Amino acid sequence: MLANVFLKTVRDQRRSLLWWGIGVVALTSLTVAFYPAFADAPDFEDLFEQMPEALGRMFAGEFTDLTSPEGFLNSQLFFFVIPLMFVIFAVLGGSAAIAGEEGAGTLNLLLTSPVARWRVVVHKFGGVAAATLVLALLMWVGLAVGAVAVGMDISLAGLAAVCLSTALLAVAFGTFALALGCITGARGLSAGAASAVAIAAYFLNALAPLSDALAPLQKLSPFYYFIEADPLTNGLDPLHVAVLLGLTAVALGVALFTFERRDVHG
Repeated sequence: MLANVFLKTVRDQRRSLLWWGIGVVALTSLTVAFYPAFADAPDFEDLFEQMPEALGRMFAGEFTDLTSPEGFLNSQLFFFVIPLMFVIFAVLGGSAAIAGEEGAGTLNLLLTSPVARWRVVVHKFGGVAAATLVLALLMWVGLAVGAVAVGMDISLAGLAAVCLSTALLAVAFGTFALALGCITGARGLSAGAASAVAIAAYFLNALAPLSDALAPLQKLSPFYYFIEADPLTNGLDPLHVAVLLGLTAVALGVALFTFERRDVHG
């Protein structure tokens, strides 16, 4: 077992990170490659406008200029598909970090080493966050290479901003899954509950503007702070970044508090 828990956590994720990285790069590169065909299709926006409003909001949000580079990438990737993939990746990593080790019977072995419990949690969190950031970097590379290849007129800084915003969202949910694992010691329960909250948060952000009753609740969704300011076009919003970091900090604090006081069974 590696002495450094952070390195062990990263090492444990290396295979999944490789395959997830290949998948994300392939998806983003292929999507960018299709952009010239959509940009030259005058009926594309007309077809989108004919969709039911709820369906359109569910998968593309309020982005309407779908033939612009920013509108195309936001609607095809960043409003639905990419955040879903990243949240799944981080939730799986977060739920495995503590609860996965406990279920496998290796956590007690780790805790017998001269490492404080809080350090174990912090290093586990760091490993999950680092893997998510690496995945975001790979996505940026795939998007940048694809954009240059097809002559897409888009800011590389804007691409970096939306990739980082995606990572911040995913890390927030991944840390929530980590906290649930520290509370329950059950990997499946932690992953399932965190995924359910993420799905509910996504639909709240997507559909709240269609309902007068739900509209005031939209800002309760982390997805609002991920995409509402359109980081691809406008760059990162400092307040929205602070909210996502704050949610992560709260979840990490809960993880630290509960893990210090719970009996470990594996």
